[in-house]
Order: sequence, then C-alpha cells, then structure tokens
Amino acid sequence: MTFPRLPASAWFIIAAGSCLLMLAFGFRASFGLFVQPMSAANDWGRDLIGLALAIQNLAWGLIAVLAGGLADRFGNVRVLVVGALLYAAGLWVTGGVQTPWGLHMGAGLLVGAGIAGTGFGIVLPLMAKAVSEDDRQWVLGVGTAAGSMGQFLIVPLAQQFIDWLGWTGALHVMGLMALGMIALAMPLARWVKPGSAGVSATGEDSMARTIGLARGHLSYWLLTLGFFVCGFHLAFITVHFPGYLTDNGFDPDVAAWSIGLIGLCNVVGAMVSGYISGRVSMKRVLMFIYITRGVVTVALLVLPLSLASVLTFSCLTGFLWLATVPPTTGLVATMFGTRYMATLYGVVFLGHQLGSFTGVWLGGWIYERTGNYDAVWWAGVALSLVAVALHAGIRERRVDNLAPAAV
Repeated sequence: MTFPRLPASAWFIIAAGSCLLMLAFGFRASFGLFVQPMSAANDWGRDLIGLALAIQNLAWGLIAVLAGGLADRFGNVRVLVVGALLYAAGLWVTGGVQTPWGLHMGAGLLVGAGIAGTGFGIVLPLMAKAVSEDDRQWVLGVGTAAGSMGQFLIVPLAQQFIDWLGWTGALHVMGLMALGMIALAMPLARWVKPGSAGVSATGEDSMARTIGLARGHLSYWLLTLGFFVCGFHLAFITVHFPGYLTDNGFDPDVAAWSIGLIGLCNVVGAMVSGYISGRVSMKRVLMFIYITRGVVTVALLVLPLSLASVLTFSCLTGFLWLATVPPTTGLVATMFGTRYMATLYGVVFLGHQLGSFTGVWLGGWIYERTGNYDAVWWAGVALSLVAVALHAGIRERRVDNLAPAAV
C-alpha cells in the first residue's frame, strides 16, 4: 500500500478532516460508558437511556440528509461549524441532566444533530473531492480509519474522566473539547469552496435530476437497506456491549478498553477496506464483511466468555467495524459521482441510522424484560445474512443517463 502524490491543499484537507472525525466519533463511541452511572444516579432503566441514545442515532440520520444538502449547496465548512456547536451543547446539557426530557434533548437530539454536522456524511465527501478518482477509495479509507482512531483514543480517556470527575464532569469536559472541532473546520474555508466538486461543471446533472435518478435506482436502495444492518450492529455494540460485559463480571475498564480496541483494530480494517475496495468488487467486500460479522458474533455467544474471548471478539469486530464505509461511500460515488455525494450518502446513511435506532432501542427494551441481550445478539446474526443477500443484487456501475462529468 503506497501513499499517493497529492498537492499540499489535498493533504491539508485530509489532515484536518481526519482530526475532525477522530473527535466526532470518539465522543460518540463513549456514550456506552455512561449508561450505568446515569442509570444509578437517576434511577433510570436501560430502556429509558437506550431510547435517548436511539433518538440520537435517529436524529443523526434524519439531520444528516438535511446537512448533506446544505453542504452541497452552501459548503461543508459552514455545516461543520454549526455541527460542532450543537455537539458541544448536547454534551454539556447531558452532563447536567436530571429529567428524561432533558436526556432526550441533550444526548438525543442535540448530540445527534452535532454528529450529523461533523461526521462521515460531511467530512468524507470533502476529502473525496480533494483527490482524483484513482485515489478516492484510499482517502475514504483514511477518513474512516481516523474515526476509528478517535474511538481508540477517546473512549478510554472518557472512562478516566468518569473515574476522576464523575459522569457529569466527564461530559462537561468532553463538551468543551468538542469546541475544538471549530478550530479544525475554520481553516478549511481557505481550501474548500461551496459547491466545489473536483469535476468540471460542464454538462453536469442538476441536484434534482441526480436525486431523481437515485430515487428510481434499485441498487441504491439495496445499498441503503444493507446499511441498516451495519447501523444495527454498530450501535447495539457501542451502547450495550459495556453493560453486557459488566453484567458478566468484567471491570468497567475492560468494557472501555474493549470499545477502544475495536476502534484501534478498525484503523487497519478501514485502511485495508479502502485499499481493496479500489481494486476489487466493492459489493463483494461488503458481503464478506457482513457474513464475517455474523460468524464472529456466533463465536462470542457459543464459546465460554473470558477475557481472552472478549479481546478476540473486540479485535475481530474492530477489523470489520467501519470497514463498510469505504465500499459503501465508494458505491455511491461510482453510481452518481461526487458532486452531490453528501446528499446522496446522507440518504444511504439514514438507512444506517434507522438500524442504529433499532439496535439501541431494542437492546434496552429486551434487556429490561428478559434480563439479558441474547435475543438481540441473535437478531444481529440473522440480519448479517439478510445484508449479504441484499448486496448480492447491487449493480456496481455508473447510473444510466448520468452525465459523464459528474462521475
């Protein structure tokens, strides 16, 4: 794997975008650590907290569609700044929450909106537009790996904040840290102009025409439905795996490091996925990822639970964690080009977040009624098989009637 030769402006965008994603996804991945202390402090069940985090994922998905459209029309940087402000506000509000309404507003709506404005749907298209089509999958892998590195670095740090400052103080500190994303976004205005696509505007399809083609394209909807499964897996594990481990006698630090280890291993997984997706069938990469997730989950459930099995599961899951993002975003770009990629990926990502909502909410609901997560784990295995079948039907090529300049 070699580094491409890029202009200084492209490297600047890649570096700033990667740092933004590290912060955005590190904060988001930490929320599972707060479930138990928040529950104990307020006498709330996991179903209530799970609902708030499910609202977060749903708000993230819904607002991501709007944020993508605004970024395509007015520029990514403005959306990033607003997203960072909302993210910081959400973390701060959650740190002082005492009522379910405040929890749903802070951890749910505000944080969800903040992630929508600072996450993959805004930053990855910006990075993809900074390089040539030949280097696109590589840079998508780099951006995805950056989000995972943030998960590795920030989740254990968040646990230390909880140990030192309590869960309230930890969230307040993280809220102040989130403001740092503004400092990373502002300099990008020098390099990225609103509506910049990295392609000639001559003969390019309008947004309405491109969205109309996407609306009637079966492969686009199969990709969206398949991403539902990815969201189900990731959100359930992020929110409920720490509780699953502590329920089985593990120390909270083990739970924190297991989530961090997933992020560390996905640095490699995302980079490899991005590299391979530029050279082989992207839909086959996705099919392999989903079936392997199912096998790894079955192994966790049927083998004796130990520190070794937890660490092995975390490593293997990490290699597959966000490895879906480079081929998924790559398929969107292959079908429709990069001009309206933020908008089109936003719709696909909404499918992901509907899955996230389902996984988080269902995990809390089933736990409160059965005392365990077994049914949700097995539902995730079944959905892995569904995702494989959905991706098998995708046609991996440019959409008919789309202007060549948009590719």
